[in-house]
Amino acid sequence: MFISQNFDAGNIEVIAATSADDIQLAIRNDAESDFYQWFYFRLSGAKGVNCTLKILNAAGAAYPPGFKNYRVVYSYDREEWLRHPTELSDGVLSFSFKPELDAVYFAYFTPYSMERHHDLVAKSLQSPRCSHQLLGATVDGQDMDLMKISLPGDANKRKNCWVIARQHPGESMAEWWMEGCLEALLDESREASKQLLQHCNIYLVPNMNPDGSRRGHLRTNAAGRNLNREWENPSMEASPEVFLVKQAMAEYGVDFLLDVHGDESLPYCFIAGTEGLIDWTEEQQSQLDFYRDTLAALNPDFQTELGYPPKARGQANLTMSTGQTATQHRCLAMTLEMPFKDTTATSDAVYGWSGARSKKLAHSCLDAMLRYFIEKY
Repeated sequence: MFISQNFDAGNIEVIAATSADDIQLAIRNDAESDFYQWFYFRLSGAKGVNCTLKILNAAGAAYPPGFKNYRVVYSYDREEWLRHPTELSDGVLSFSFKPELDAVYFAYFTPYSMERHHDLVAKSLQSPRCSHQLLGATVDGQDMDLMKISLPGDANKRKNCWVIARQHPGESMAEWWMEGCLEALLDESREASKQLLQHCNIYLVPNMNPDGSRRGHLRTNAAGRNLNREWENPSMEASPEVFLVKQAMAEYGVDFLLDVHGDESLPYCFIAGTEGLIDWTEEQQSQLDFYRDTLAALNPDFQTELGYPPKARGQANLTMSTGQTATQHRCLAMTLEMPFKDTTATSDAVYGWSGARSKKLAHSCLDAMLRYFIEKY
């Protein structure tokens, strides 16, 4: 019996594994940081054996309530990821499992590897609608990819819409969302996508945090920085990912921003706005409400009743992408949150919230964007 994590996005430490019924594990911290919660590992050599796995440091994770009523994901082929129940007791997350094959993978959520990221970029570039710009390099020297989706013609007459994902690398559902977004935008038979691109140029950053993604971090880059707290004053030394994207935004302009995330604790899909801006207006509130209400009407997985409470006027956090971008570019800027667990109103007993459902939500977000630019903006 052996537990390994030395692969893309892997994260676990073995504390003790002297018997199958008491496999003691711990999640490794993000580099230069106290954040941790993401895990991803393989158990091999235990086919047909009743195993009990215990993550001993669950109580000290970044979001301990995220492990309440949580079901771990597992896979034999790393294509289909199923849910399995866990127990949380005295700060220890545990689950019993009898592998059917010689090796099985466990993760906090369905992983999205950097190899799949590069496949996504390469596949997308086969479309004449898609172009690519290498913005620069991360702390670890990985590429920062910017994708532009547009139709032929005068691009200067169109609005510039930005979508960024996975500032927090453990929120892998954000890049599954991006995969669905790109597939829909590049589908030439999809009339709604064609109509949207007649109104907009769409700039996509499929992965804002390649280093954290590869290292198996929950929330930070290789320098230990939470990128969604770096937008007021990013630097090439500590947060080049934000510095480079913010620089590109200044060059091309921003008329709309959607920042795609996942929430560890809340079992809902929802959108947070920038109501806390000091100069927030009724028109901005109307735009935000229109987009959220439209999305809720299009997709039953999305709802508007529950989420983060709006901040009071003047309390917006300008170190975050949405507050900073809304201030700099005077545009609608929103954070989309998806659950690690499942949606309570539309739950799935087999898969929970999943990569496939994230992709479908992306299609609905694009359709809501089209309605926004036709009817509201």
